[in-house]
Amino acid sequence: MQLIRCLQGEFLTLFLEYSLRRLITLALGDCGQSLLAIEVISIPLNLSSSCLSSPQIQLGFEARDFFYFSIIINLFLGLEAGGPNNILNIYPWSIIGNESSISVSISRTSCFERNKAALHMEVYCGGHKPCPYGGVGISNPGYWGMNIEQGKRYKVVYHVKSEGKFDFQLSFTGVDVIKVASNIMHVFRHRKWNRVETILEAKATNHNANLQITTTRKGSYLLDQVSAMPLDTYMGHGFQQDLFQMVADLEPKFLRFPGGSYVEGDYLKNQFRWKDTIGPWEERPGHYDVWNYWSDDGFGYLEYLQLAEDLGAMPIWVFNAGISRQEEINTSAIAPYVQDALDGIEFARGSPRSKWGSVRAAMGHPKPFDLRYVAVGNEDCGHFNYQGNYLKFYAAIRIAYPDIQIISNCDASSTPLNHPADLFDFHTYTNASHMFSLSTLFDHTSRSGPKAFVSEYAVWSRDAANGSLLAAVAEAAFLIGLEKNSDIVQMVSYAPLFSNINDRNWIPDAIVFNSYQLYGTPSYWVQKLFIESSGATFIDSTLLTTSSNKLIASAIIWQNSKENKNYLRIKAVNFGAATESLKISINGLNSNVQQYGSTMTVLTSTNVMDENSFLEPKKVVPQTSSLEKADKDMNVILSPYSVTSLDLLI
Repeated sequence: MQLIRCLQGEFLTLFLEYSLRRLITLALGDCGQSLLAIEVISIPLNLSSSCLSSPQIQLGFEARDFFYFSIIINLFLGLEAGGPNNILNIYPWSIIGNESSISVSISRTSCFERNKAALHMEVYCGGHKPCPYGGVGISNPGYWGMNIEQGKRYKVVYHVKSEGKFDFQLSFTGVDVIKVASNIMHVFRHRKWNRVETILEAKATNHNANLQITTTRKGSYLLDQVSAMPLDTYMGHGFQQDLFQMVADLEPKFLRFPGGSYVEGDYLKNQFRWKDTIGPWEERPGHYDVWNYWSDDGFGYLEYLQLAEDLGAMPIWVFNAGISRQEEINTSAIAPYVQDALDGIEFARGSPRSKWGSVRAAMGHPKPFDLRYVAVGNEDCGHFNYQGNYLKFYAAIRIAYPDIQIISNCDASSTPLNHPADLFDFHTYTNASHMFSLSTLFDHTSRSGPKAFVSEYAVWSRDAANGSLLAAVAEAAFLIGLEKNSDIVQMVSYAPLFSNINDRNWIPDAIVFNSYQLYGTPSYWVQKLFIESSGATFIDSTLLTTSSNKLIASAIIWQNSKENKNYLRIKAVNFGAATESLKISINGLNSNVQQYGSTMTVLTSTNVMDENSFLEPKKVVPQTSSLEKADKDMNVILSPYSVTSLDLLI
């Protein structure tokens, strides 16, 4: 494209080097107006059907413990977190009753070999010395309060050992409950231990309830592995309905798990070990994760695969490459890690008659999962042993599973890789201006090497605040740049996904929630504007503007499958503080633009740092209106700091 000259009130002559090298003469009216020339008759480029996906499930505290809806902290009583020498710290549990009625400590005599810490409760009242009204016992607050709703049912499971009879009452503070059903059975090989499963129905609502386990019977008791779960999780798989739906509404094409840094750990002993996260939840040992909290691993490898399947998304498994933040395994000793990765692939997609496929089948999923992508490590390319380790993984997986796409941690956006890979991973967390500038990052990436997987990106720090319009607009510009380079960028995912408002140790995130409320940040709503990009037809377009550091635009053709109608979608980002006028000229379209049925959707707000909140969950969301003057040639006003999406019915 060559710009000859620009004169106020005269003709602007443009040489546009399209496939047909056509000469177009357009009257623009004044030089302050920008032009988007769209050439439909040029050779179209199909965007990868996996190109744009949901925000990444970067599993940290929020995504794991809340999305998988155990409302107990933690699923396994939380006692392992105190370490082997802990005998007094029972946090997050608290004692109901005074020291004359009850004492509570930690005993390492549980029936679960991999979780030896149990809670020892000595009840002194009862019999000749009556207990206080309501009894004595223990209480768990859940994650800053449990959301107990009227009419809903909850399954509470606990394991207890008692020399005599036990008679525990289960309740949620502030809520009357009805015991619907209860079942007691001995724990296998430990007949003095009983597993008690009780269904409770709430007769009122309390968004900030505690689970209480109380008794009025004198005695000595051991308690372990306590869980409370709503019965109305998605498909009974343990996923919280409203949070699941927020993700499902983005129509994700893939799910990357279990994360980034969560895979590594600060030290290798704290890494995510998939074999420790499968099987009965009572037997999962848990681990300290890189974000300095105890993970009970109730949401494990199988649950990630199940979540991907429920979302209709491809699973992308990130496994440890023998590297943590502080340690790394020498390539000469990496063989056990390689075998572990092969075992993990077999667990996911092996026959139910295979060694690890049979374990999956025994857990209730005989059908193999559709695992096609694996990533070797996370942000590990700079480590001394990474490339040596990577090549060992690559060779073994390529032989055993030649169809699996292998993702390298090394960035090839500007410099080609020196090792084989199907995709390379790219991460960026930066300020808004730099994010906008990254929209051209892949313009000059070699097309002969592996495809790009942008698995983590977000505006953060001051520009993002708690999830600002400014961040969202810059991210939209970045996505348009990826869309324009979809011949080399195969997949992209925003990160992180979930944040509980009570523990925001990473900001921003796409979805914010507490025990009973949730909202999407402006960045979440930007994702929704790009849903139709997956599998659409990319259309050649050229933007002529004097505001190149503020404006970016693209065009695609997509089909609304429900209505069986075709649309030309034009997305434009104004990253400036002034209103911009954009002239759109569409050439080569075989059909007319329908004046009725075309729409304009705009994401903007009065202040660039505006955010959504529980009080105003829809303060910054896309607003859609009809575009009755839609045509092949038209003018559009772009508001300051805005994302505009035009859907032209064709």
